[in-house]
Amino acid sequence: MQPPRLVATDVDGTLLDPEERVSPRAAAVVERLVATGVGFVLVTGRPPRWIPPVVAQLDVASLAVCANGSVLYDAGEDRVVWANTLDPDALARIATAATETLPGCGLAVERVDLGAPFVAEPGYRDAWDNSDHLITERTALLDSPAVKLLIRDPRLSSDAMVAALTPVIGHEADLTFSHPRGLVEVSPPGVTKATGLAEVARRHGVAAADVVAFGDMPNDLEMLRWAGHGVAMGNAHPALIEAADEVTASNAEDGLALVLERWF
Repeated sequence: MQPPRLVATDVDGTLLDPEERVSPRAAAVVERLVATGVGFVLVTGRPPRWIPPVVAQLDVASLAVCANGSVLYDAGEDRVVWANTLDPDALARIATAATETLPGCGLAVERVDLGAPFVAEPGYRDAWDNSDHLITERTALLDSPAVKLLIRDPRLSSDAMVAALTPVIGHEADLTFSHPRGLVEVSPPGVTKATGLAEVARRHGVAAADVVAFGDMPNDLEMLRWAGHGVAMGNAHPALIEAADEVTASNAEDGLALVLERWF
């Protein structure tokens, strides 16, 4: 591949090392590529409010495609540029089908409302330690548009949950996951990291062939397939290893920097 005109990277398990830090080597190569005029964008399952600590480690202004493609966030201006949402009727139908398929699962929603962006029902067990959710009953949980619905069942693997849920709700939404143990992330139909990245590329006037993208989990799969050069981390889910154009070292071994240093 020729030097890319746009670099896109997942955050957790890809740009960040196992200690959730951007290594000096990765930060340096990102700074160099931005200095040459190459576009740089984060593409993540994270919500906008979890982006500033990452950008602060990079010391570059960045756009971020958040919530698996549902939100475009301008980190430099701290504003949401656009958002795609599931409406309350769709949320209710998906929630009913999910709880009938996986009795005992817990639900939560991610919103762009800054007053209460992450809302979960009682008993929901968050997959991450830095939980910041508001607790409410299911009826209130589903009464406003959401950029993402989360279905949690720690008894199962995320792969098993997707396999069970796809036949019953796959026609109404996009199903993926960024955590291997009992979490499915539900986005509006047709919305993926690839669609969000494609919009950023369009804004930059860059074709897919001139994009290099990095990822490690199934929510990165469409993005790696869409990009001209898709790179799976050494620690990636087997589905990405199989689909990627290249497999680099793990996020503990500066896999992202190893690839980018060919050009920058």
